[in-house]
Amino acid sequence: MKIVILDGYTENPGDLSWEGLEKLGELTVYEHTQPQDILSRIADAEVVLTNKTPISAQTIDAKPNLKYIGILATGFNVVDIDAAKRRGIVVANIPTYGTTAVAQYVFALLLEICHHVGHHNQAVQEGRWTACRDFCFWDYPLIELAGKTMGIIGYGRIGRATAQIARAFGMKVVAYDAFATGEELVSLDELLSQSDVISLHCPLTRENTGLINRDTLAKMKDGAIIINTARGPLINEPDLREALLSGKVLGAALDVVAVEPIQSDNVLLGLDNCLITPHIAWAPKESRQRLMDVAVENVAAFLAGQPINNVAK
Repeated sequence: MKIVILDGYTENPGDLSWEGLEKLGELTVYEHTQPQDILSRIADAEVVLTNKTPISAQTIDAKPNLKYIGILATGFNVVDIDAAKRRGIVVANIPTYGTTAVAQYVFALLLEICHHVGHHNQAVQEGRWTACRDFCFWDYPLIELAGKTMGIIGYGRIGRATAQIARAFGMKVVAYDAFATGEELVSLDELLSQSDVISLHCPLTRENTGLINRDTLAKMKDGAIIINTARGPLINEPDLREALLSGKVLGAALDVVAVEPIQSDNVLLGLDNCLITPHIAWAPKESRQRLMDVAVENVAAFLAGQPINNVAK
């Protein structure tokens, strides 16, 4: 069994081991793959694993030996699922590895907006506290979370883990999810109007692309905070820029953007009230080790004739 990994560096920059997959077949790992190299690198492999390298319908149709596509992530929009279904190819994702890491990161972003820790540390390093006539100073309004409402859009595993942390901070939680049930669930309009903080945790679909846009922003409280650790295209970036500049949105913290890596002309760059980090919420070593373990389990189950986590049924 030939196994090819098209873009292994993101999952394993050298601090993990591919040993589990090496035991299952003849393994070839490419750290990165450019679009023009996808077909040649897949070659006659039966099992292909990818993180963000796209597997299009054209690629699937050109590779008759291909039987299994493993996604080294939860989101599976990099694979043409319909084409895989037509061919009977298993497409397995990793559904649960990053729950704890991403929920934790939501609050790393939110607390930075609330307290501007990095800025104030820099101010101290530059001698501003030493030169201050008062015993303390701050450059931004500081925000206490207790008593405020967090609205969570997408109430799956990560959304629920985020809600648990929010409650520990004394926050009220409301949630919107098109497919879930629960006492916290409200309509999207209710969530938008009630929430002081809105955190996105839904998968990207055709229906929710641009979910945060001029219309939905207008329904939010003045001074709301937006956190996105899900998918960049959930937000219409020019509309968010307008809301940030006007003060309608107090601040945004984004670990994802519409085009990644971020382009130099992205309209959200350079705004004092918009934090952007390079898609790292999922990336603690502990989280990536869980991803690796499940990826091995997925391939082993497929080889045993009992595929799991198949999103192309």
